[in-house]
Amino acid sequence: PIDASYFHEFLSGQLSEEDARIIGFREHVSRPELIERTVLEVAGTVLAVQLAFRYGVASNVAGGTHHARPDAGAGYTILNDLAVAANYATDEKLNGGSVEGVKRVLVVDCDVHQGDGTAHFEDLGGSGRLFTLSMHCESNYPQRKAKSTYDVGLPDGCNDEEYMIALRDIVGKAFKDVKPDLVLYDAGVDVYEGDKLGRLNISENGIRQRDRWVLDQCVTKGIPVVAVVGGGYDRDVDALARRHAIVHEECAYVWRKHKLWES
Repeated sequence: PIDASYFHEFLSGQLSEEDARIIGFREHVSRPELIERTVLEVAGTVLAVQLAFRYGVASNVAGGTHHARPDAGAGYTILNDLAVAANYATDEKLNGGSVEGVKRVLVVDCDVHQGDGTAHFEDLGGSGRLFTLSMHCESNYPQRKAKSTYDVGLPDGCNDEEYMIALRDIVGKAFKDVKPDLVLYDAGVDVYEGDKLGRLNISENGIRQRDRWVLDQCVTKGIPVVAVVGGGYDRDVDALARRHAIVHEECAYVWRKHKLWES
């Protein structure tokens, strides 16, 4: 679903200065290690889709590049792994039959910033295969919001209890409406109360409660789910890594709880 011209310009390190500026990496966008890392990040989410259909739940230690549009990057994201993975899962010719029977993919995006880029992929060529849910801080980036299938703009300072009420309501509605065959879950930890760019007031326990609830809902309903890490900003990289690890810990918890090795 990515524009071929944009994709090849990125891979060859030929993006314009303006494209690189909007992405945020500026002159670094042409560095081979960044190009390789970006492609591997997308490939990791695609691999996680394959694993989720084998084991019920899987996660990528990267991903959630939800500001990238079909023909441009933005907000430090270059290629939209969520859109690529959704396209892969719903096209059996593309995936070679490794994933079967996926007609509708729901992205549940809980990063503090709206998944505006993913919303631009919604029709995937007019096929109605991708549905997007974004629950984000309304006052935060991007200033000009896109239109997702479902948008919940939270007020600054939203706490754990308020957050979970809103989450249960909108995810329940989306599951009922869409009846997804696959869920891609963006578990951004920039909702954390101490995040440099967050503006919400969610504790680490609140993040864990959120992740466990989303993953458990999917598995309980028999929907394969893929988790990606999304955003998070902290000068203390060890503390940030611990927060990003929560979703992987919760994937393991849900896998054990439901004894998915027996499926």
